[in-house]
Amino acid sequence: MPVSGSLFPFSKKRRRGPPVFLAQTQHTVMFRDKKVVVVMPAYNAAKTLRKTYDEVMAQGIVDLVIVVDDASHDETTQIARQLPHTQVFTHPQNLGYGGNQKTCYRLALEAGADIIIMVHPDYQYTPQLIPAMASMIGNGLYPCVLGSRILGGHALRGGMPAWKYVANRFLTLAENILFGAKLSEYHTGYRAFSREILERLPLQENSNDFVFDNQMLAQILWFGYVIAEVSCPTKYFPEASSINFRRSIKYGFGCLGTGLHFRLAKWGLIRSKLYPPNGRS
Repeated sequence: MPVSGSLFPFSKKRRRGPPVFLAQTQHTVMFRDKKVVVVMPAYNAAKTLRKTYDEVMAQGIVDLVIVVDDASHDETTQIARQLPHTQVFTHPQNLGYGGNQKTCYRLALEAGADIIIMVHPDYQYTPQLIPAMASMIGNGLYPCVLGSRILGGHALRGGMPAWKYVANRFLTLAENILFGAKLSEYHTGYRAFSREILERLPLQENSNDFVFDNQMLAQILWFGYVIAEVSCPTKYFPEASSINFRRSIKYGFGCLGTGLHFRLAKWGLIRSKLYPPNGRS
């Protein structure tokens, strides 16, 4: 599938911002001659960042870790700068979860990544699935792989609050209908992508808030890519990041809005920068 770099301006021109700190870059592992980069969108992750990083590198296939600190109030940046084979970028002001991811993916592409895996630095998702997710992309099977908390019934056993589980199931059902897809969930933060898919999606048009995740999956489906899923055990504990009830309500309505927006664009009733006409599957 042809790549349209113009849809993703980050891959062409570096934005102005704080200097990037890079520690010990002479580290080459690669998976099937493909550079594997793990990105960590971080916010107040000082307590769990090192533990997450250690397990990421223990998988033996990661060439580089990129930590983007979204103006944390703790020592996230200082700790990240101590980690080998890690590129650190700190936002001077908080941009939000979606804004953080935009920086993560831009830096990963600039670093020459072929396989990009997002791992939250709060240790909620186990990095032990990195080899499996990377192999599915590196072998050309899928361009996008999600770590699903729903497959295998891990969500409730891992401590997901019952109200979040019910909301997850309702939103996923609604979105599968609107998107015409069959995913087990749309709300996991554990994701792996091929370079091609990140270069092609118009991610800059997406929200800087939590609904960015949902919009990104909608764009992947809009462009006709297939999304794979693997069962992922998760842990819910005090240090793990989680949005509160009020923001969850806002996120839920944002997800439904994303689905309706997608469906109307699919029917040709509206035009949207999120779903460009030349990307329709």
